[in-house]
Amino acid sequence: MTKASASHILVEAEQECLDIKKQIEDGADFSEMAKEHSQCPSSTQGGALGEFSPGQMVKEFDEVVFSAELGKVHGPVKTQFGYHLIDITSRTD
Repeated sequence: MTKASASHILVEAEQECLDIKKQIEDGADFSEMAKEHSQCPSSTQGGALGEFSPGQMVKEFDEVVFSAELGKVHGPVKTQFGYHLIDITSRTD
């Protein structure tokens, strides 16, 4: 069964999400940025969500995690919760 592990940063505004993504691309640490900015309880773990299967996360999040390139920060991804930056840390088929 397909499984993935990912970390994310959740914020309210798309522009804030873009600003954080630029800082990460310029060398800021993803987990430190998650601790500082993410509104999800996972922020205390640097945004780490652990391992999950398709269907356990909201559709928009799932689509990115189970199809996008590993080792790259994806987003902003809009869901009912806000805007996410997603770092896919592993995926198995």
